[in-house]
Amino acid sequence: MSALLDVAIVGAGPVGLAAAIACKRAGLSYVVLEKGCVVNAIFEYPTYMGFFTTAPELEIGNHPMVTGHDKPDRRDALMYYRLVTQREDLKVEQYTEVTKVHAAPAGFTLEIGRRDGTPGVVEARRVVVATGYYDNPLILGIPGEDSENVSHYYTEAHPFLGLNVTVIGAGNSAADAALDLWRGGAKVTMVVRAPELKSTIKYWVRPDLENRIKEGSIAAHFNSRVVEIHPEHVRVQREDGTTWELPTDFTFALTGYRPDLSFLADLDLATQPDECLVLDEHYQSSVPGLFVVGSAGFAGRTNQVFIENGRHHALLAVAEIEQQLGARDLRPV
Repeated sequence: MSALLDVAIVGAGPVGLAAAIACKRAGLSYVVLEKGCVVNAIFEYPTYMGFFTTAPELEIGNHPMVTGHDKPDRRDALMYYRLVTQREDLKVEQYTEVTKVHAAPAGFTLEIGRRDGTPGVVEARRVVVATGYYDNPLILGIPGEDSENVSHYYTEAHPFLGLNVTVIGAGNSAADAALDLWRGGAKVTMVVRAPELKSTIKYWVRPDLENRIKEGSIAAHFNSRVVEIHPEHVRVQREDGTTWELPTDFTFALTGYRPDLSFLADLDLATQPDECLVLDEHYQSSVPGLFVVGSAGFAGRTNQVFIENGRHHALLAVAEIEQQLGARDLRPV
């Protein structure tokens, strides 16, 4: 790709797609670069996951999301964003990873790697980063974490019928997984570093999990952490330093996720004490022309930025880019 584009959008999640639609309607030349598939994070969600919000809060580009439920599920969302991408004829390059972004005289140079291994370069006047955080799990850094019987993503309960499954974590992902696994016939044990479950667990899920723990259906070890993972057990350490072996066939390490902006390392991005980026009211970073929308810029506050509000970040960013570059061929929404 040799032509200088107005905008390069990194990430084809809902927020990145919203930015693409806004660019198209503003008459800005653009491309969306996505290292996975369209809405890859939603694709990686648990198979039967339902959203916490209603369909209108997930809509982009004024395209209505029609579902048969009060709240959409993973399948509804995948179909919706796939259809929006097709109907808008958005310029999305899937399986194309942005490895580096450099400042350039005309704006920015983006180094990319394609699925077939061939490198490339994209030149753009402005860059919108919409990479989210779900593809970058927090690594525990313990022996055995990279084993085949360990995952940082939960799928579904079916394969674990009758097996011993350890769930590391105490947030929403861990709570949902523990309950689903138990209902699917797995023998579930939670290992939690804190003295109790996180207060941020969904209000309708927390009592269910607390009752399952209280009655002994789901075992839970608080003030404890997994220090080693083996094929048939994990080693757990209490606060006092004592350890024991917990029989385990499979381990879900659901300890959270953080944005990975390492591809921007060559740029001097200012950050706040909580690791969030310094962004203006249009979500422009401290590097002029580089915008970071959605949860990607909020490492310390990922629990406050979702599709519902992140999609509005994209509109504000593109409106500012339109002002900076000058409007052309403005299309009605």
